[in-house]
Amino acid sequence: MIKNDVVLGANVGIPQPDLVNLYGCTIGDETKIGAFVEIRKGVTIGKRCKIQAFAFIPEGVTIADGVFIGPHACFTNDLFPAAITLGGELKSPDDWEMKPTLVETGAAIGANATILCGITIGKHALIGAGAVVTKDVPDYAIMIGNPARRIGDRRDQVSDEPKIG
Repeated sequence: MIKNDVVLGANVGIPQPDLVNLYGCTIGDETKIGAFVEIRKGVTIGKRCKIQAFAFIPEGVTIADGVFIGPHACFTNDLFPAAITLGGELKSPDDWEMKPTLVETGAAIGANATILCGITIGKHALIGAGAVVTKDVPDYAIMIGNPARRIGDRRDQVSDEPKIG
C-alpha cells in the first residue's frame, strides 16, 4: 500500500504497488522499489536508487542518490529496543530515542545486511551480504562480517561505470 502522504518523484518504479508498505516518506526521481519493501514516515530516498525486495527502512533513515539496498536489508533506529521498561511497564513512544542514519551517494548495501542506527555509510561504500554494520563506514570502504570490518576500497576496482554525484 502506498499512502496518500508519500511524495513520489518523477518516473519512480514500483512494479507491484499493492505489495509495498510506504507511508510518510519521500522517494526521489527514477528510484526503483521491489515487492514487500517497507519505508516508514520521515524517510528520504534519493534519486536513481534501487531498493530490493523485503528491505526495511524505518524512521530516521536518509538515503542519498544512487544507493543500492539489497534484498532483506534491515535498518534500525533505536539502540535499546524493548517492549517494556525495566520495571515491567509497557513502553510508550516517549521511552525511546531515535538515532538517525545516513547512507551517502552511491553506496551499496548487500542482501541481509543489518545497519545499526546512528551511523553514516560513506559515499560509494560497499556493505557485503549479511554484514552487521555497527559504526561509521568511510567513503569507498568495502565492509564484510559481523561486526562489519573493512577489507578493501572500491577505488581499487576497475570500472567503466559513470560516476554518480
